[in-house]
Amino acid sequence: MSAKKVVVAGGTGNLGNKIAKALMEQGAEVTAMVRATSNRSKLEAMGVKNFVIGDLMDKTSLKNALSSGGFDAIVASAAGYTKHTKGDNPDTDTTGYRNLIDATKEAGIPRFVLISILESDKAVSVPHFHNKYLIEKYLAEKKQPYIALRPGAFFDWSDDTIIKGIKKGVVPMFFDGVDYGTIYTADLARYVAIAATSVPDSELNSYVDVGWSTPVNSQTMAAAFSKILNKPIKAKPVIPSFLFKIMAPIASVFSEGMKDMVEMIKWINTGEYISRNTEKQKQLFGDLPTIEEAVRRYCKDKGLI
Repeated sequence: MSAKKVVVAGGTGNLGNKIAKALMEQGAEVTAMVRATSNRSKLEAMGVKNFVIGDLMDKTSLKNALSSGGFDAIVASAAGYTKHTKGDNPDTDTTGYRNLIDATKEAGIPRFVLISILESDKAVSVPHFHNKYLIEKYLAEKKQPYIALRPGAFFDWSDDTIIKGIKKGVVPMFFDGVDYGTIYTADLARYVAIAATSVPDSELNSYVDVGWSTPVNSQTMAAAFSKILNKPIKAKPVIPSFLFKIMAPIASVFSEGMKDMVEMIKWINTGEYISRNTEKQKQLFGDLPTIEEAVRRYCKDKGLI
């Protein structure tokens, strides 16, 4: 059987790098879609040899990038909201993604793997969450075959911050006192690679919640780190609740990005940000990681044990 040809949009990002690596481990032939000015060095170092030039805000570039590749699937991991790469902006998550879907449909690529967000259909008040749901709807409206993976919060949201905290005996937490869904990006990358290469066509045109076997909270996360590292670890909020209440209204006035983040924290604190269907993840990708198992792998990967 010939290798699946998969193009990754957003491949130069932190998650995109991991997806490219996971795809190659699945035996796929990977092509990275990059901007002309993007730094390809990490992708090249891991063995990616194929590149196409495309910008989600440039329809012509997308058409040229996808039209002659004969791709079996496209993975969309670009994220304008986070602004990880120069040129990213929130329009990437709306207009840019619609442009990408249109170009994918025109090129006849039979599978679009979207990295969506857990419970995005319910989070109307959080722009970058809700936009993912609107893109899911757009895929359906355009009749572009797709599968949307809906991860929870990235457990390893900032390695530098987490590792510095752990060395001081604390695990930094954004959400204090509430259960929420989370995922290790290495696991998400593996699920994406499987979705692009081997999930059966019968599972297309649907979404899958992906994450750990149970929701986490500050106490369970600290307990897992304490057990794995065999030393006391306490949870510490990144933004104390009293400070958040003071800062939130002010920050929202001066920055759309801050307003979005404030709304995200408020919504997650409602307790709705948890997976409603873990069985589908188990069916497609295998047993779900436990909190302790995922923390153990993280600590090993980062040289903490």
